[in-house]
Amino acid sequence: MPIKTVEIYSDGACSGNPGPGGYGVVLRYGGVEKELSGGEKETTNNRMELSGVIAGLSALKEPCKVILTTDSKYVCDSVTKGWVYGWKKKGWIKSDKKPALNVDLWEKLLPLLEKHDVTFVWVKGHAGHPENERCDRLAVQQRDKYSL
Repeated sequence: MPIKTVEIYSDGACSGNPGPGGYGVVLRYGGVEKELSGGEKETTNNRMELSGVIAGLSALKEPCKVILTTDSKYVCDSVTKGWVYGWKKKGWIKSDKKPALNVDLWEKLLPLLEKHDVTFVWVKGHAGHPENERCDRLAVQQRDKYSL
């Protein structure tokens, strides 16, 4: 049986950095879509961007080919330019000798990237991309829930 190709769209939102935040994810396979969202009371935008990607990939029950669309340069570049692998190899120290941030989340994401064949696609945020706008709305709803 051929490997399934799944589209995942993900976005994060945060008020203040740190502050209340949320993420929104849309998974699409065939004609079926599923929305996921979550949030935290005290977080950062990059943590929410990573959390959305992790939630989307974690929802897959078997290894898949994934086209993952995000507006996060942080997530996209860290993986596609190989930075995260260098940080890990150096004990989570970046090239500027400062500690890498969000190590707990990167350690959750890396095994998922090994399990699935993931292609990252970066889109400009708030630029009218329908699924990115939808994920943003989900993320903002979650952020606002934690803002109370």
